[in-house]
Amino acid sequence: MRLMISFAALFLSVILLQLSTGGVGPLDALSGITLDFTNAQIGLLGSAHFFGFFIGCWWAPRLMGTIGHSRAFAAFTAAGAIGLLAHMLVIDAYAWALMRVASGLCVAGCYTVIEAWLQAKLTNETRGRAMGTYRVVDMGASLVAQMLISVLEPASYVSYNLLALLCCAALLPITLTRTAEPETPDALRLRPMLAVTRSPLAAAGVVVAALSSASFRMVGPVYGQEVGLAVDQIAWFLSAFVAGGALAQYPVGWLADKYDRRWVLIWLSIASIASSALTALTGDLGTAGVLLTATLFGATTFPIYSVAAAHAHDFADASERVELSAALMFFFALGAIAAPLMASTLIEVYGPSAMFVMIGAGHGVLVIFGLIRMRMRPSARTRTRYVWAPRTSFLIGRLTGRARDED
Repeated sequence: MRLMISFAALFLSVILLQLSTGGVGPLDALSGITLDFTNAQIGLLGSAHFFGFFIGCWWAPRLMGTIGHSRAFAAFTAAGAIGLLAHMLVIDAYAWALMRVASGLCVAGCYTVIEAWLQAKLTNETRGRAMGTYRVVDMGASLVAQMLISVLEPASYVSYNLLALLCCAALLPITLTRTAEPETPDALRLRPMLAVTRSPLAAAGVVVAALSSASFRMVGPVYGQEVGLAVDQIAWFLSAFVAGGALAQYPVGWLADKYDRRWVLIWLSIASIASSALTALTGDLGTAGVLLTATLFGATTFPIYSVAAAHAHDFADASERVELSAALMFFFALGAIAAPLMASTLIEVYGPSAMFVMIGAGHGVLVIFGLIRMRMRPSARTRTRYVWAPRTSFLIGRLTGRARDED
């Protein structure tokens, strides 16, 4: 019971953290529109977030080793809160980009601490239940975070102050828990080329997954505003994307465990091209139509990361699970840094549909590359279990590695 109470404290911190940092992306986009930032500047904010995320993923395990879990969590949370509170003190797009680096640093650092804590406390008996709850809690809070923009006024100190309060509140469950801190895990050795040597297709797949996800989540409000959606419709638009991705994980996982994962990846990309075209061409539909297209877009693009990760792990042994997961996250982070700035620039030059043209083109390249790779190498003789892999920190491989090898 005490162990489950400890998990509850961690999960509560995840909820509060996700509400805060998950809400700042769409709020920044709408605030930037209100303050007459250019589309490219708004995209830069999303790219800056993922740049901070990348730094946090690499630095957090090392900081934990120096000052411990709780103090590292407090430091990263403080960075996130400072970045949020500073928004309305300096009204400048490039200053906001620095603040978004702080928010990305906060996300990666805090999730690294939480996942290291979980890994140290999990047992074979509690792993399945805890990981299932972790995914539901994280995804549920992400859904609610997208909806916050329907009640938060853009470019308002009160709005950013509320998000900062949620960020600070995430400190309380972890710092007040009576459970002793676990031992600090060794810092990961980051070997990005491990992903390429094990599966070039998987490395390409996670980059394309970042192209879809980061563009939609960070620049989606700009697209929504360009096609005439109201603020509450934009909130539902973003939430429908997350919901569609969550609902698709289990049927896609069943397909990925039953059939050649390269074909699953290829057909998902073909479906993503179709859903990108549908979303781009139906911006004038009513609310129901907008939600349906966003749900389909999420359902076709969101699972690509997990399918690509499962395919890469088919060609790795158990000793490489953690480093391979970190390598895949590295490529995802690189794609996520570039995607929002590219998408927003294309929208500014060519119009709102250009973002989905870019995403569709990325998936088209993945389809061609997948077909080429199928001619060059047969499928793996033994396959790991499909695992819904969150994109939260480089340490996620420690939580999912054992699950991949279970029968």
